[in-house]
Amino acid sequence: MRTRFAPAPTGWLHLGHVLNAEYVWSGALKVLLRIEDHDRERCRPEYEAGILEDLDWLGYRADFPLVRQSERDAIYRDAVAELARQGLMYACDCSRADIEARGPMARRFASVDPQSSILAPSELGYDGHCRDRGVPLADGVGWRVRMDPGFETFVDLYLGQRQDQDPQEQCGDVLVRDRLGNWTYQFACAVDDYRQGIELVIRGQDLLASTGRQMRIARLLGRTHPPAFLHHPLVMKSATQKLSKSDGDTGVRDFRAAGWSPLEVKAAAKRRLAP
Repeated sequence: MRTRFAPAPTGWLHLGHVLNAEYVWSGALKVLLRIEDHDRERCRPEYEAGILEDLDWLGYRADFPLVRQSERDAIYRDAVAELARQGLMYACDCSRADIEARGPMARRFASVDPQSSILAPSELGYDGHCRDRGVPLADGVGWRVRMDPGFETFVDLYLGQRQDQDPQEQCGDVLVRDRLGNWTYQFACAVDDYRQGIELVIRGQDLLASTGRQMRIARLLGRTHPPAFLHHPLVMKSATQKLSKSDGDTGVRDFRAAGWSPLEVKAAAKRRLAP
């Protein structure tokens, strides 16, 4: 099966990435390395270089040439054109403050990890305000894809239970491209997993809530068989807080500087599983 390891170069590689890599590179899997540098404001070339260096030091080798999302603009625009042909795309000039100010329809959601009761980052649900306003689909405004009511269903390979997710209820219409021209994680990930033939998506349980909307986007683009999904536990900073890229004390480059071996770093990642 083909899977992928997909770090975003917005910080250095840390133990959470190492744990994910251990899952990704386990078993008879073919691994594609995808640099998710779609956010031009936050991504840095020095972070990408550091990530690649740390992966090499840890012994993780990809089976396909490196892919960068920043080089796939034409592919994402082609996907937008397909959705537009179906009447599913529209422009949105709402700011976050606008959405919050409208009140009850501006819903916040937080997805609970059923294994550890950890809350995934809360998100601002979109209320569909611009669906029929006719704002031109151009630069300087957000682009959204319609999420009509309905469930996307899958069985998670780690959690071992059926998941039913309704993207309209979870988040509303998904932002595809922001007003600064950045492709969003949800859209770029869905398009790439489809176009790159990814058959198994392995990631942390904090991204469990993203699965239904990414399945929906891929299905609208023509994917008839979604990939399998495995959402593994997280490396935790505390009982309720996962690691982030700002956690310098868990950075692979810091362990290397302290004289740790690759095996010791991997063992540390495995020891810090969420309960």
